[in-house]
Amino acid sequence: MNVRVRELLKGIDEMDPCVRPVRTRRRPLVVAAVLCAVAAAGGGCSGAASTGEAGTGPSGRLPAYDVNPTPRERVRSGGTLRWPLPEFPTQWNFFHVNGGTGVVDRVVQGLLPYLMRADEKAVPHPVPDYLLSARATRTGANQVVTYRMNPRARWSDGRPIGYRDLAAQAHALSGRDPRYQVSTDVGYRQIRRVERGADDQEVRVTFAGTYADWRSLFSPLYPAAATSDPAAFNTGWLDRMPVTAGPFKVRRIDRTAETVTAVRNPAWWGRAAKLDRIVYRALDSGAVPGAFANGEIDLMDVGVDAGALRRAERAPGTVVRRAGGPDWRHFTLNAAGPVLSDVRVRRAVMLGIDRRTLVRSDLTGLGLTAEPLGNHFYVNTQEGYRDNSGEYGGYDPARARRMLDEAGWPPHGRYREKGGRTLALRFVVPAGVPGGKREGELSRALLERIGVRLDIRPVPGDDLLARYVTPGDFDIVPFSWLGTSFPVSPLRSVFARPSGGRIRQNYSRSGTAAIDAALDRAIAEPDPVRARRLVNAADGLIWRHATVLPLYQRPQLVATRRGLANLGACGFYQPGYENIGFTRG
Repeated sequence: MNVRVRELLKGIDEMDPCVRPVRTRRRPLVVAAVLCAVAAAGGGCSGAASTGEAGTGPSGRLPAYDVNPTPRERVRSGGTLRWPLPEFPTQWNFFHVNGGTGVVDRVVQGLLPYLMRADEKAVPHPVPDYLLSARATRTGANQVVTYRMNPRARWSDGRPIGYRDLAAQAHALSGRDPRYQVSTDVGYRQIRRVERGADDQEVRVTFAGTYADWRSLFSPLYPAAATSDPAAFNTGWLDRMPVTAGPFKVRRIDRTAETVTAVRNPAWWGRAAKLDRIVYRALDSGAVPGAFANGEIDLMDVGVDAGALRRAERAPGTVVRRAGGPDWRHFTLNAAGPVLSDVRVRRAVMLGIDRRTLVRSDLTGLGLTAEPLGNHFYVNTQEGYRDNSGEYGGYDPARARRMLDEAGWPPHGRYREKGGRTLALRFVVPAGVPGGKREGELSRALLERIGVRLDIRPVPGDDLLARYVTPGDFDIVPFSWLGTSFPVSPLRSVFARPSGGRIRQNYSRSGTAAIDAALDRAIAEPDPVRARRLVNAADGLIWRHATVLPLYQRPQLVATRRGLANLGACGFYQPGYENIGFTRG
């Protein structure tokens, strides 16, 4: 056990005698390995001015967003933005089960239509370059949304953007055809039909019942050629983006160099992009601080790395932009495994992990304070947030031991055993991610106190999702879920029961009918006050099911070149990529 881990564990015992391990003659419980992965949130734009200091508001909270908001006339035309990626995707279809990552979203925001974008308060608004208006009405028991598309909007192959594209995407993501390997069908499965209106630019989408989060759909929007055929959907965007429609277009995807070069699109009908090009480059997380200090990249997501923060602050001409992030870090437990399929064992693992110690460890040296997150849908700076963790959100090793006893895992030496099997769990973490390794070491020391052996298994970062998480080759994996303006709809696929052999994004591979029904009620409630109440009711059920252990709301700390405009720590804000650039002078 390293010195840092020993100090943090010692702190638990000295701070509060109530949480000291109970000294009994029983051997400690062995708990399954917890897997940790850092999913880097995209460095986005924010509209609040930044001083470059350790900025927090008067309440001590980080601002909702923080960037260098600059009018377009003060942003010079030209230049290259060098933007690092934490991994290099092979699947560029965001809606494919292996494509729904923050990295893909970050790149395609400048290349594909987003019909709606959120402001800093997480309120979505139509993007007039693609969508002139959208209006929801009622027809009997059904909800009808009428979209008026911009007639100037064109795909890079010259085809107009309109009815065919929305109809094909709605069908592909509906979940009705199992050949489409979709990451989620939430929202789209509620669509009854998509009809052409007065022309191809007027589209009427009819929902079965009410779908409150309809504004979350069709962002991004893919061309009909990508979604009208299962083979094209599953493989047509592997290592390529054949058709785009944005202020930038793809110049080259270089798998060997792990770069994507996007250049200004001369056929773009909106305001011209300020930058000549954006070069996205995959870098190992350990190499990013050095690349930024050496002037090889223009921004970097500091994440929760205090060493990287100090190094960035020392680099000449640097501003560190700070905001409360929409994303939240957690541990996912694989309930399909032979050990964690027992809810008593999952609950014991959760109670055997001191979340405050992990939060304190992850955020040390950042000058920030954070409480453990008590919600699976809302972060604690968001309206609707309520701590629903109840009896499963605290650290209670004595109760964890009793639960493992009841589950038939008696102590046997250092660890617990059942039927000759040691209670051991695989904690899968991307190699080269110091924070993930430290989380694993702390969890291993904590779980050993209750008799659970945690085996930390580093894997290549690019393989984590496709080769380990999606196939279920793990017991515990930590990463961050990307927050959105619509907390329930995207996360339904995380907590709803797998069906028809498809897990969607439910990497725990478990759920209940009660959770499904509670989520469906929340999704169908148009009144925001009642909807938040229903969301919190569903959240309480998820805590009791014990498959996902929230840790904390991730702060956004993004180091940028001082002249970089309209990009930084975005929070919920989604920038227009055509406005990103460098200030004059």
